[in-house]
Amino acid sequence: MGRHRTDELDDGYRTPRRRPGRGRGRVLVPLAGAVALAVLLGVAAFVIFTRERGCTGDPLALRVVATPDITPALNKVAGSFNKTGKAVDGHCVTVTVAKESAAKSANSYANGNLNADMWIADSSLLVGMLREAESGVTLPAPTGSAATSPIVLVAAKSAAANLAKSLKPSWQSLISVANVANADGPGKNIRVLALDPAKNSAGLGALVAAAGAAKEAGLGDEQLIGALKKLSEQIAADPSALLASLTVKSGSKVPIGVASEQSVWAHNAKKSASPVVPLYPEDGTLSLDYPIVVTAKDAATQKAAAAFTQELATDSAKSTLREFGFRTPDGKGGGALAADKGFEQDAPQALPSPDTKNVASMRQTWSRLNLGTRMLALLDVSGTMALPVPGAGMTRMQAISKIAGEGLSLFEADSEIGVWSFSTLLDGQKDYKELVSVGPLSEMVNGVPRKQILGQQLTTVQAKATGDTGLNDTLTAAYKAMKDSYERDKINTILILTDGAGNDDPTGKITNARMVEFLKEEYDPKRPVNLLIIAFGPDAPKGRKQMDALAAASGGEAYIAENILDVRKFFVQGMKRRLCAPDCR
Repeated sequence: MGRHRTDELDDGYRTPRRRPGRGRGRVLVPLAGAVALAVLLGVAAFVIFTRERGCTGDPLALRVVATPDITPALNKVAGSFNKTGKAVDGHCVTVTVAKESAAKSANSYANGNLNADMWIADSSLLVGMLREAESGVTLPAPTGSAATSPIVLVAAKSAAANLAKSLKPSWQSLISVANVANADGPGKNIRVLALDPAKNSAGLGALVAAAGAAKEAGLGDEQLIGALKKLSEQIAADPSALLASLTVKSGSKVPIGVASEQSVWAHNAKKSASPVVPLYPEDGTLSLDYPIVVTAKDAATQKAAAAFTQELATDSAKSTLREFGFRTPDGKGGGALAADKGFEQDAPQALPSPDTKNVASMRQTWSRLNLGTRMLALLDVSGTMALPVPGAGMTRMQAISKIAGEGLSLFEADSEIGVWSFSTLLDGQKDYKELVSVGPLSEMVNGVPRKQILGQQLTTVQAKATGDTGLNDTLTAAYKAMKDSYERDKINTILILTDGAGNDDPTGKITNARMVEFLKEEYDPKRPVNLLIIAFGPDAPKGRKQMDALAAASGGEAYIAENILDVRKFFVQGMKRRLCAPDCR
């Protein structure tokens, strides 16, 4: 028998033993030596390099979290700093920059999980609000500003010339354009796009600037509320989406928006086929100021953060930031913001820094205005509604229907709205009848959008010639229905549209006094259902006392319309009451 051979194992596989010879084995020996020599030389070079820089230990990592717009510029600055930066306690500092929206970083800090040694948000407005909140009391104050970028109005370059003929670039003009209560104003020709103040600092700055301009100009709260409500319906997800949509017309309306100056530069720098231009507000503006907040806890990392902060203040770093469309903290821009590209060389007039509490209040205002709407409209179809309105060329029914259509058109597609008609004995023994169930306007009902069904009902509804006004029985049933189906994330409202004659129901068992007491008993501040009463016609003043009593008992409001277009103002005033809900009584 011949000699047995045991195969060697190589990574779990059996491979035959190779015979020594002139093959690969002889090559590997000098190759391994060369690799080892290269490693030794590399280590020696690193040791010499780090000694020259005063680094004796492991690298000291500094993690910077910054908003996406400034991250590319910071990465370039960090790359240079990592090569030539100072050592901290003998350790070479290595800076890495991660991008994250300022709103997300703020939430992360509030929840105790912000993974950053240094945070560069885009606005002190956001940082200030966070520091005022209980969840942010431990957040250190900013140690400086990395850059600035004014908040501006912006339009497509192709539309700017014509736009200038009808719109003066200012925050006051923006409010006038967006005001839903001014149906025949400049908003007929211009559509305003906004950035959500709850998610974007440029949007928040624009909100604060517009509110300040409104107060300075003596504009009423209704104008501001009307504008904010309209803007809330045309929100862009982010600056990039807003700027890209400025070339998309909505009918004959020319779109304008709000953004930072730097985002305008970034949009055009991508060689966009639809360039945009900034429109600098004549009444001044606020700026994104990119505050530097050191969140590191240990002393060594804090020193590293201080070293990088100093680096951001060098001429080289400032030049890099200007190269990316930013201005330095003193407002100086660079070649990226050239006049021939539509930018102004001098920084625009700066508005006074707003009080942190006012900023938080405005953001809360925005949030409350944008709570969803859930509304049941009660439409009076009693016999008096068939009477003509003197000088109007229409019946009270036709007028009320127009008022309803005018008002309901103000609500966004996700609003939940339904309609009941009321008189006496409309549905068996009931004084009311459901015309359209409460639900989203955009929802399909038997293959037709609810909004379309509402419109059809309002244009075809007829008064019951022999009907009385069974308001109290109807309101009792409606209030119970809305309270039972209450939705916490929405403003729950009952809208009464009537000619103002009040309750006139021979078979009814609920007196006016009892109706008021019922509302007081049923009203729950934790589940508020408010009344909005709008009356129109010569009999309206007669019912004013009872209307006011009903509204007050439910934390609502009552109005008498002089003309149909008044309804826009009334709905805006109703929206304003969202700010005090549920304590408006």
